[in-house]
Amino acid sequence: MIFVTVGTHEQQFDRLVEYMDKLALDEEINEEIIIQTGYSEYEPENCAFKKMYSATEMKELVKKARIVITHGGPSSFMSVLSEGKVPIVVPRMEKYKEHVNDHQLRFCKTVKERYNSIILVDDITKLKNIILLYDEHTKNLSNTTTNHNELFCKRFSEVVEGLFS
Repeated sequence: MIFVTVGTHEQQFDRLVEYMDKLALDEEINEEIIIQTGYSEYEPENCAFKKMYSATEMKELVKKARIVITHGGPSSFMSVLSEGKVPIVVPRMEKYKEHVNDHQLRFCKTVKERYNSIILVDDITKLKNIILLYDEHTKNLSNTTTNHNELFCKRFSEVVEGLFS
């Protein structure tokens, strides 16, 4: 199953929703596609969808999916990484009126360069091929995240213990 989430930003992401809906008709894609459409105006005809899923539903869909495609919001793709999966990330872009500027694209490029933990798609016409070759694309990527809260607590405990030793 392929799960697509466009997040909760109040602007549409019709470009991704419509692309995935049409891709569901492609015979090379033999998987169910489920889409969280958010504020998109396009309503899928070939995929299961809901405008919004609860946090519990989202977590289950991410766990169940073989592939998760997200917009470029860090919370969305970090939740996929925290499940040990490599997300395909399609940033929202200003030129399509999907966001106020291209910060998602810039941020995702930086994440890709520094951590090599996401598959960045800045040209949606390449998305089908990336889906078809997903396993090949993920071979050399890191699908782990560092929990900085845990790291902070561990180091803080060490400092406190050092004070009382």
